[in-house]
This record gives sequence, structure tokens and C-alpha cells, in this order.
Amino acid sequence: MKVGSILHWFLAAQILSLYSVKGNSPKTDQGSTGVCSGIPGIPGTPGHNGLPGRDGLQGQKGSEGARGAKGDKGIVGKTGPKGKGEKGPKGSTGEPGPQGENGTFYSINWKQCVWNREDEKDTGLIQECVFEKRHSSSALKVTYAATTRVYCSSGSCCGRWYVTFNGAECSGPMAIDGVVFVDIHSNVHRPRQIEGFCENISSGLIRVAVHVGNCARFGTSNRSSGWNSVSRIMIEEYLQ
Repeated sequence: MKVGSILHWFLAAQILSLYSVKGNSPKTDQGSTGVCSGIPGIPGTPGHNGLPGRDGLQGQKGSEGARGAKGDKGIVGKTGPKGKGEKGPKGSTGEPGPQGENGTFYSINWKQCVWNREDEKDTGLIQECVFEKRHSSSALKVTYAATTRVYCSSGSCCGRWYVTFNGAECSGPMAIDGVVFVDIHSNVHRPRQIEGFCENISSGLIRVAVHVGNCARFGTSNRSSGWNSVSRIMIEEYLQ
């Protein structure tokens, strides 16, 4: 059966039902007779869904919700490239720091004088070496190396080798010297070395010299310096 026929039939059944009801309603001006209503018709097929309606109005903003729990710490990211900021202004000079420990000496200037001869002087100047000292506050280290000997025919004897600066022995702190002592008939030639530091010497040309002389409480004896070997004076200037 077609949809149109069903609709026509359904409408007819509804009209008949309405008339039946109207006939059963009591009236005041005339008598009524009973009429039976008809059998309800078969429900019709549901219609198609209508088109979607238009969007409604936007609702009001809701209240802020409760703050959530703190999340886990994330992974540390990679270090970015080094920035190139502008150089800042020079800071002010700080207060002087505490005094440090005494430093070590270091050499800034040196000279060596060498010769190859035997000097048989018993007393007097053996060799002089001129040195240019650069700083008044520096110290000079002098080393004298040579083969020396002292000989005496009786008793015992002694010889003293010492260093002078411009004709005077060192007084800062003390003299630079060495002695050789022997008993009777000892004629041994041995290589020996005398060295030491001297301070409180002004800058400029310094005449550094090695002399031989008598020991305290001993007289003059037979002495020799530089026998059959090279002798040398080594001079070094040190700053602290």
C-alpha cells in the first residue's frame, strides 16, 4: 500500500472518531442516542528527521576549577650556544689583599769569566770580573771554582779564598769565602768551589773579584790557585 493511501485512510479514521465522540456528547436541547466509536487506526510511519537547528547562544564563563597537582620534573634540555654580550665596564679597584708568603729567587741576568792559568800568589788578587747589575733590590750570587792547594814545610797552615764587590767584602748578610787547612808536608791539589749570595749592592757596574789571603790565627804560607785546570767566576743576578 502506498504511503499516500495510508495517510488518507488514517485521516478518515480520525475524522470518524471525532464525529463519534461528538455524537456521544450530551445535549440539553435534544435527546441523544448512543453511538459506538470506531477501532483505532494503525499508527503511521514516523516522518523523516528535520534539519539541524541553529547554534544556541554562548553560555556564561564557568568558575575557575581547583588547581591541579604539580607535575613531574621534565628532562633537562640541551645547553644553548654561548651568548656574545657586550663587555661590561671596568670595576673599581679592590682593597689590598693579605701579604703572601716569601717568594723564590729567579735569575734575570748572569755572566761568566773563565781563565786557564796557575796563580801562585800567596796573598792578593787572583781574578776580577766586571758585571752590570740591573736592579738595586736584587741579590748577586757569586761562584768561584778552581783547583787550589796550601803547602807548609812545618806545622800546619791555612789559606782563605774570598770574594769582594768593588773592593769590599759582602756585608749583606756576610762574607763569601772558603778556607783550606793542611798539616805538614801536604801538597794536595784539589778542585774546590766557593759560592754565596750578597744583597744591599747598588745597581750599575760591579767589580766582582776573588782574592787569596791568610786565615785567622795563621800566618802566610805557600798557596796555589788554578793549577793545571780552568778556573771560573760565575755571577748571577736574582730577583725575589
